[in-house]
Formats: sequence, C-alpha cells, structure tokens
Amino acid sequence: MNELFDRIIDRRGTGSSKWDRMKAGFGVSPDDGLGMTTADSDWPTAPCVIEAVRQAADHGIFGYMGVRQPLYDSVAWWMGTRHGWQVDPDWVVTVQGLGFGIAMCLEVWSEPGDGVAFFTPVYHEFRIKTEKAGRIATELPLERDGDTYHLNLDDAQARLTGREKILLWCSPQNPSGRVWTVEELRAVADFAERNDLLLVSDEVHHDLVYPGQTFVPMHVACPEVTHRLVVPTAASKTFNVAGMRVGSLIIPDAGLRYAMRGRLRQLDYDAASLGMVMTTAAYSPEGAAWVDAQVAYLQGNIAAFDALVNAIPGVRSLPLQSTYLGWVDFSGTGMDFDEFMPRIRDVARIAASPGPSFGAGGERFMRFNLAMPRARIEDAGQRLQRAFSDLQ
Repeated sequence: MNELFDRIIDRRGTGSSKWDRMKAGFGVSPDDGLGMTTADSDWPTAPCVIEAVRQAADHGIFGYMGVRQPLYDSVAWWMGTRHGWQVDPDWVVTVQGLGFGIAMCLEVWSEPGDGVAFFTPVYHEFRIKTEKAGRIATELPLERDGDTYHLNLDDAQARLTGREKILLWCSPQNPSGRVWTVEELRAVADFAERNDLLLVSDEVHHDLVYPGQTFVPMHVACPEVTHRLVVPTAASKTFNVAGMRVGSLIIPDAGLRYAMRGRLRQLDYDAASLGMVMTTAAYSPEGAAWVDAQVAYLQGNIAAFDALVNAIPGVRSLPLQSTYLGWVDFSGTGMDFDEFMPRIRDVARIAASPGPSFGAGGERFMRFNLAMPRARIEDAGQRLQRAFSDLQ
C-alpha cells in the first residue's frame, strides 16, 4: 500500500489547521514551508472509510441518527480484537471528538478552582483545556534517563496541593511516544487511588505502536480502578478523521457513565452522523489491514527522519515506541529555545510544535509530525541539516 502513503496531496486552501494556519500560528508561509504541527496525517483515510462516505453520499439523506448500536459494537470489537480489552458496548459514550470528551470530564467531575494534574512534558491541550475551564494545572514532571521518560511518583506526590480532583494520563505518551508498562500503569492507578483522583486515561494513539512494544489499556492493567476510570479514545489519529469530531468515552462504571450521559443530554451535544458512519467503517477487518500498512510505512518515515536529524551535532530525535510525532532534543547544541527555534522557522522553513508548550521538560525540544509522504520527511531532514550546517 506504499503508493497510498507516498502520494503528495496539496492541503493548502482546504482550511487545514496544519497547512493554512502555518503563517498566522508559526510564522512559516505554506508557499515554501512544511507543515509538521497539528497531529493529523497528510494521506487519505482507509479505503473502507472512503467507501462508507461514498455510500452515504449516494443515499443522499443526512438526517438525525437515532440508532448507535453499530458504532458501539464496532468500538467494542476493535478494542477486543486489537487490544485485548473486552469492552461492553454499553460502556461507550459518544462525544464530539476526544478533545471535547476530555473537556467534558473536567466539566462533569470538577469545579472552577479545582486542580487537574498531569505528567509533563505532555499533549499541550491538557493544560489549555484545564485553564479554559477555570481549573488549576498541577504539573508532575517525568524523569528522563537517556532516551526514556520514567515516573517519579514520590516527586509527584510532593507536588500535589490537595485541591486536585482529576489526573489526566496520556497512554501512549504524547509527545515522547513512550509505551507504558503494566507495572507503570498500575503505579499510576495506585497514585490516583491514594489521592482520590478521577483517572482520565487518554489512549487515542493506542493503534500506532511499533514492533517490540505492547500497548496495554489502563482498564486491562488495572480493573480495580473501574470506579474512577474514564478512557477517552477515537479513530481520529489512527484513521485521519479528526475533522469529523467523533470520539468515545469508554466508562466501565455505571455511576460515572450515568453522570456523563446526563450532562451531555442537558447540553444537547451530539456527534455528527457522518462521522459515526466513518468510525463504524474504520473499526473493521479492512480498517485493521490498512492500519497495519500505515504503521509499517511510519516506521520507514521515522527511520529516515532520525537518520538525517541525528547526524546534526548536538541534536537527538528520541526513538519512538509509538505515535507519529518525532520528539527532538536540541539541548546538545548548547542553544536555548530562542536560538534554535528561528533556525527551524526561518531557515528550514518548517512549522513544528514548540517544546515549551508541552510543559516542564519540553524547554529545549520541538515536536515534528512525521505522518506525511516519505519525500517530505526526507526534505524536512535535509532542511534541518542545512539550518544547522554551521555545527558540522
């Protein structure tokens, strides 16, 4: 299937947040720049998903969707088949995308002024959503040992203020691509239990895991935390359908599920019918075959990017265990962020995600989206080499 992923598609002028906001958001013109920020991919979704959209368009009626069981069943089938997690379809609560689902967790299970804890560096939307909701962010820095991040729960315990109500957890981890072990998952679940925190385990990148690594859902590792566990997930990253704004909150506990469904009914929010059709089509044997091909292609992209970037003195692209998000350390150059960032922006002409936005530990990093045709990955690596050519 490489030809599906190798084809360069011009996304400029389509309203793409990655390409059409490059100039306004990152100071790089899409005319000569590369968009490597927003976590969506630059290739079409799986053929089985496109065929489902085609059939829906041919039918021509886009009315209210009152029957959700096929979607719930497909989510349960996917989790069981791909991740060994036996999900009851009744546990699935449909929301308008994973980000909205996380925001709703803050809405339902905390109040303005409450604390929300998360381990950093981490997906910048954890902080953004916390602050937008009027909650107080508590950063719990991860420890880095060489290329690997580890938990320091003694340090994390000392940083809690007592006002925290929710722990946002990222598994696999964005931006580092870390796949957590069962022992680490159990330690986090115990930490949440000791501190009476709702554990919101964002597992959206769970399908993009590379050979040698095994993703384990939090509920599989720690069924004893069912009473305080909510798992936001979606087909958005796996199948590049983020713009359809459909996600799932998998909530095994009946009381938590009742509270979330009740609040969603009050707000009268719902996911789009076409997005639900697409997700149902994605979570299928045909979708699984496409995902396997995509993961193999991404491995090639990561290898090409790492070879080029790691040839720059003082620059290190951390090995990815999962995701398509390259996490690159520039600290070895001796430059601070304000020195190396202009080289990436103005010389390499690449729009990438600034490391400081991911919280403590990201000060000398940049995150690069590697889900694009191989030719563009090679171009990006060569641009970075030229931008730092004086270090050779």
